[in-house]
Amino acid sequence: MKPAHVALAVLVAAVWGVNFVVIDVGLRDFPPLLFSAVRFTLAALPAVFFVGRPRVAWRWVIAVGVALGIMKFGLLFIGMDSGMPSGLASLVLQGQAIFTVLFAAVLLRERPRRVQVAGMVLATAGIAVAGTDSGAAGPLGAFLLVVAAAACWGVSNIAMRKASPPDMFRFMVWVSVVPPIPLALISIPFEGWHRDVQALRDITWGGAGAALYVAWGATLFGFGVWGFLLRTYDSPTVAPFSLLVPVFGLAAAWVFQGEGVTPTTACAAALVIAGIALGMVRTGGRLARSPAGSAEAGSTAAVKSDVALVREQN
Repeated sequence: MKPAHVALAVLVAAVWGVNFVVIDVGLRDFPPLLFSAVRFTLAALPAVFFVGRPRVAWRWVIAVGVALGIMKFGLLFIGMDSGMPSGLASLVLQGQAIFTVLFAAVLLRERPRRVQVAGMVLATAGIAVAGTDSGAAGPLGAFLLVVAAAACWGVSNIAMRKASPPDMFRFMVWVSVVPPIPLALISIPFEGWHRDVQALRDITWGGAGAALYVAWGATLFGFGVWGFLLRTYDSPTVAPFSLLVPVFGLAAAWVFQGEGVTPTTACAAALVIAGIALGMVRTGGRLARSPAGSAEAGSTAAVKSDVALVREQN
């Protein structure tokens, strides 16, 4: 990769990692479901009026919008609002790689390779270790909500694989159209109409900045640049940079929130990252290509492998 493109890949990983700290900032102003609704509203508008049609079947736009936008981010934001630390959330959410392989085996009949199974075992052990760290993991319910969010992300990865969008940025803009109204409607009975109105009326500069960051930075900029890199290089070249996301997430939580990294958390992080990395490697030591095929610039196969390997944090 060109040095400038390496820098872009690292920058995207940093943006996605820091995103978890920014979510914590936004949750000080917004109830979690309303915050997620605001995030996707800002990601969709006004971009949806300029990007053109998604060029995939509408059922896939809706499917990904529900699984990723409503379920995954709804559960993640509720989990973090309930006490899940931001740094650990960035790590546990990487369990989506495990669920993606499992769902691909069940729904797409893709038999996992032995090295993938070994990687899944390692990563699962890491997430289990993270859950045992009572000093850092937060309430068990919050932890389980983030695990459930990772499972929903796995479902959305399968839907994205089936959709095979030719333009990831355009697809994500249209996906962002789906969640706002359902999330807002769910927020009213569960979070309270008066609380929602007050949050929007009394929004601070910090809350507004957090909403813009997660919408424009983590979603539009992150996916836009990631899609560009995957159109320029194959997935085995780009995908490993996603392993930096929990590293930046844990580091940002330590720097900005004083969230310590205990020996247990460090061990969990090592296991999760090693497990995901192992799942990318073939027996001969090479990084594996996606089951959808190699990612070559401008090809449909590129987009299929793109989505299966993206680690969006946001």
